[in-house]
Amino acid sequence: MNPAGSGKVGQAAAPAKAPAEPLESGDAPAEEAPAIELAVPPAPEGAAKTETGASVEDAAAAPSEVPGPAAPPEARQPAANGISWWRSFAHSIGLAADPAPGEVAQPTAGRPTGAPDYVIGPGDLLGISVWRDENLTRQLVVLPDGKISFPLIGELVAEGKTVAQLKKELEGRLAKYVTDAGLTVEVKQSNSMIVYIIGRVNAPGKQVLFCNTNVLQGLAMAGGLNPFAERGKVKIYRQQGERTAVFPFNYDDVADGRHLETNIQLQRGDVILVP
Repeated sequence: MNPAGSGKVGQAAAPAKAPAEPLESGDAPAEEAPAIELAVPPAPEGAAKTETGASVEDAAAAPSEVPGPAAPPEARQPAANGISWWRSFAHSIGLAADPAPGEVAQPTAGRPTGAPDYVIGPGDLLGISVWRDENLTRQLVVLPDGKISFPLIGELVAEGKTVAQLKKELEGRLAKYVTDAGLTVEVKQSNSMIVYIIGRVNAPGKQVLFCNTNVLQGLAMAGGLNPFAERGKVKIYRQQGERTAVFPFNYDDVADGRHLETNIQLQRGDVILVP
């Protein structure tokens, strides 16, 4: 048999592996090919593993089998803005409710809370009397600088004080002249609670307030808005120290029971402008 021919046949088809025969004594065992081991770097401590043993980072790097990524949130944002714009437009033409109604009218139980104490201001007429002493009984008008003048005491500031505060100060100053004075202080006439309403109202000018009054009530005192008034652009100007605060007011919203927080209580010297 030709050995070369045997080699060719072996190249064409590998013969089946014969079962290993036992080694006879004295024969050296055949050398086996060394096994190849792949070095896999250990995962860092604390790294999360998947069920197959791979780390989360490796799993994230693997190609995703999802057909396509979801649409980013930015792609859906214009639709939300479009809905918000449509709601605002529908409210402006009366086809939908106000999307931001603010404070709305709600029924309340019980009695309303009491009004704060009256604060004396320039122009108020005060009545001050001492029991059993007609010489110390006076009716005084608070001057524009907020002061009054009283016998035995001289000048003192009355503006910005309540009746109780002014009475306590007068009693302390009179104590060294009159014992058990029985002092009485009262506001005979309130002339300082004045607000000014100007612009497109039926009766512009100054209004004297005799009780706590809000913006809606003040506009009613001025005869209401005329047909040419811009009802949604009313403003209230209030002097606060050295600065002027401006409060917006929408007549139609408040009349419909919305944004009631803008219907603020008027204070001495407020100016309501109706463009």
